[in-house]
Amino acid sequence: MTTVTTRTVEYPADNLTMIGYLALPAGAERRPAVLLGPEGTGLSDVERRRADALAELGYVALAFDLHGGRYLEDPEEMLARCMPLLADPDRMRGIGHAALDVLRAEPRADPDRIAAVGYGTGGAVALELGRDGVDLRAIGTVNALTTGRPGEAARIRCPVWAGVGSEDPIMPPAQREAFTAEMQAAGVDWRLVVYGGALHAFHHPSVDHTVRPGVGYHPQHAQRAWRDIVALLAECLPVTD
Repeated sequence: MTTVTTRTVEYPADNLTMIGYLALPAGAERRPAVLLGPEGTGLSDVERRRADALAELGYVALAFDLHGGRYLEDPEEMLARCMPLLADPDRMRGIGHAALDVLRAEPRADPDRIAAVGYGTGGAVALELGRDGVDLRAIGTVNALTTGRPGEAARIRCPVWAGVGSEDPIMPPAQREAFTAEMQAAGVDWRLVVYGGALHAFHHPSVDHTVRPGVGYHPQHAQRAWRDIVALLAECLPVTD
C-alpha cells in the first residue's frame, strides 16, 4: 500500500471560508488530479476516505467543501441551503472554480489532467463546471441528474458518467429523461447507469442522524458505483508511472 499524505486546505468561496481535504499519493512527481464533491449534507469522512482511496490509486484528490466547514445533519437546514444553491448555476460554478483553483495550484497536481467527481449537490457543481467550459478529462456523478441553462451543456468537453438509483424519488424517471435529453442534444459523450432498487444517496453509508424518506444506503450498489467511477477515471484520466 502506498503512503498517502493528507492535509486540510482553507479557501474562500460563496462568502464562506471553505475547508477542503487534500490527499496526495506517494512520490514527488506531478499526477493527474480529481476534484471530489460531497452530498448536500457537506464534506464528511465518507468523502475523505474516497479522496484517500483515489490517492492510493495515484491521483491527487481534493474533496471540496460546500458549507464553510459545516456538516448539515438537520435535513431542513441542509435543504434551506442547498435548494437555493442548486437553483443558481453561477453560485455552484463559483464554489467549483474556487476549489478547482486550489487543486490546480497544488504542485503535485497536473493542471492539464483533472477530472471532477461528485455526489448529489457536489455532482451538480461538477456538472456546472463542465457547462462552464472547464477543461476536464471526465465528469462522474451519482444522484446528480441536474439540468442546466439552455444550450450550455454544449460546452462540456469530456465524457460524462452518471449513476442513479432506480427508486430515487429525488431523481425520478422524468428527471433522468430530461438529463439524458440535454446531454444527447449537446452531443456529449454520456452514460447513465441505473442501479436497481437503490434509493437516493445509496452510495453513502448509514449515519446516525435523521434522513429524509427515500434516502438509504445500498452497500452492493455503493461498491459498484465506486468501481464504475474508478473505471471512468482509468479510461479518461489514466495514471502513468
